[in-house]
Amino acid sequence: PRDDVRAFAAEVAAETGLDRRSVERWLAAARFQPQIVTLMSKPIVEPPKWFEYATPFLSADRIAGGVAWWRANEDALERAEAKWGVPPEIVVAIVGIETSYGRLTGSFRVIDALATLAFDYPRRAPFFRGELKEFLLLSGEQGFTPLVPKGSFAGAMGVPQFMPGSFRRYAVDFDGDARIDLWGSAADVVGSVANYLARHDWQPGGRTIVPAAIADEHRDAVLRRLDGGTSERRPLDAWAGDGVGPATLVEPVDEPVGLLMLEESPSDASYWIAYPNFYVITRYNRSRLYASAVINLAEAIRAAR
Repeated sequence: PRDDVRAFAAEVAAETGLDRRSVERWLAAARFQPQIVTLMSKPIVEPPKWFEYATPFLSADRIAGGVAWWRANEDALERAEAKWGVPPEIVVAIVGIETSYGRLTGSFRVIDALATLAFDYPRRAPFFRGELKEFLLLSGEQGFTPLVPKGSFAGAMGVPQFMPGSFRRYAVDFDGDARIDLWGSAADVVGSVANYLARHDWQPGGRTIVPAAIADEHRDAVLRRLDGGTSERRPLDAWAGDGVGPATLVEPVDEPVGLLMLEESPSDASYWIAYPNFYVITRYNRSRLYASAVINLAEAIRAAR
């Protein structure tokens, strides 16, 4: 292996107790994937608008697939809700958006993806070196060879697309077979997604978003608070002082809330109060569009069911 790879292997072995020669052998077997660097480096010319982003995620197929996946995994979803307070439709929607209910879990070997980004993508090398180390530890803990699993071009794995660090911290054995399988065990997938959200402070029974009412005379000043479609979070009272509040009667919350804007068409937008649980979903993927798509798909699946 290259000098930087050999140094990394020594460091991982020293820190983790993994055998240095094994780590070197695994890394020597990893293949550089130029396509991954290309995919990572693709400039985002301009982030999509909500109406462009949401369409494929809210298709009839995606909704029907969610109803079917919910039916197939009803028991695990009910157990997860009882244990962590996360509604079944939220778990189902995340799985639907991440991998279309496990149909598209990625075709790159995880070790190739992580090694390519750890050693040949300087901009985010420290992050991916950390994830590569987590992946090697994970393979030891879960008893698989690190040369087999496949995932996304960034190394995200299984039906819920967990990065190795998240896999080690948040994935759970929820079918009781003493191993965690995020590819083949739907129960482990359900438990792991629910546990991930709970560990990021999901509030059982809490809201995600509700329509916002904005007083006309305050509208311009309020909309200036939006940066990339979301505002900073403030107490509801502070918003009320600026003429903003929920458009429907909802119980008050103590935590700060944000304002969310979704482009419904090229010339029209909707505005929402974003409650703490909205921000918990953004811990899964840091995009307001992603979290909004999860919430909208979840509602559509629940209604269709």
